[in-house]
Amino acid sequence: MSPAEAALLVVDDNEDNRYTLTRRLKREGYTNLATANDGRQALELLQSKKFDLMLLDIMMPEMNGYQVLEHLKADAELRHLPVIMISAVGEVESVVRCIELGAEDYLPKPFDATLLRARVGASLEKKALRDEVRDWNKKLEQRVQEQVAQLDRLGRLKGFFSPQLAESIINGGGEDLLKTHRREVVVVFLDLRGFTAFTDSSEPEEVMSVLGEYHRVMGQLVMAHEGTLERFAGDGLMIFFNDPIKLENPTANAVKMALEMQEKFVPLRAAWKKRGYDLDLGIGIAQGYATLGAIGFEGRWDYACIGSVTNLAARLCSEAKGGQILTNQKTLARIEDATQAEPLGEVTLKGIAQPVQVFNVKGFKS
Repeated sequence: MSPAEAALLVVDDNEDNRYTLTRRLKREGYTNLATANDGRQALELLQSKKFDLMLLDIMMPEMNGYQVLEHLKADAELRHLPVIMISAVGEVESVVRCIELGAEDYLPKPFDATLLRARVGASLEKKALRDEVRDWNKKLEQRVQEQVAQLDRLGRLKGFFSPQLAESIINGGGEDLLKTHRREVVVVFLDLRGFTAFTDSSEPEEVMSVLGEYHRVMGQLVMAHEGTLERFAGDGLMIFFNDPIKLENPTANAVKMALEMQEKFVPLRAAWKKRGYDLDLGIGIAQGYATLGAIGFEGRWDYACIGSVTNLAARLCSEAKGGQILTNQKTLARIEDATQAEPLGEVTLKGIAQPVQVFNVKGFKS
């Protein structure tokens, strides 16, 4: 900070002292000067103007230097203002007290030009460094707040996106993807066979335990294959692919996931069978256009996929027997050359006007 830029406040009840000190400061290039006759006037000036340094006399009527210092250090806005105490020779004990109260330095009377230049310059330099550190701290605090907000958004997005997709949305500023839009997607429905009978004959704790094991295994596979989980509905899960981030072959992702789900379900089914639970897994897959976007209200949002394709996938899932993965001709055509599928003929599905040519996907060709 150059002398011309620094704003200084000289506080002394003696007019001669004020005049002498301001004149010498002007010789050193400090032109932005203000004076106060006592402590109260100094505090009034500090409320209306910002200063970079105060030169403060100790012994003054009404409000002395000690009281001014105590007031400054109690004020959050003024506590960082550096203060050089003005003291007469022989007031060393008083100066020590002022330093303990938070003064930056002291300047003995009568004033020595070299000492004045050195102590004022050093105090202003230290203030400039402290101001810079405070600016860094503010920027760091702001950055931390931004990071916390980003983590909060990421946590909320991970509620229905895979971690990699949620991070991609946040890092790319892609929350616009959550706005309502239309896209071709592949929808997968899962449902446990025998679940209603199981819940009727089991304790709630047993049901929750089974659902926890089931969701944990299926959820890992949803994330691994870049699916978007729309919702849990007890034993039912709805997942879709190709939104919000487009995939190269969403049908292949969906089918691979479904096949792995049936594979991973085998040990679950066997373990549950030993505990007396007769449960199996049916899956339906359909491809088509849907309207997608965030729905809900502040504090509770879901990501919805709405359209006839979801209804078709749900009906195929309802038709599927344990161990089956049912799909229609249109969806199968996307990966027909790579998969093994068993034709089941035309099936009339509830809510679907025309019979649907249904296939049971058995696996991928070697």
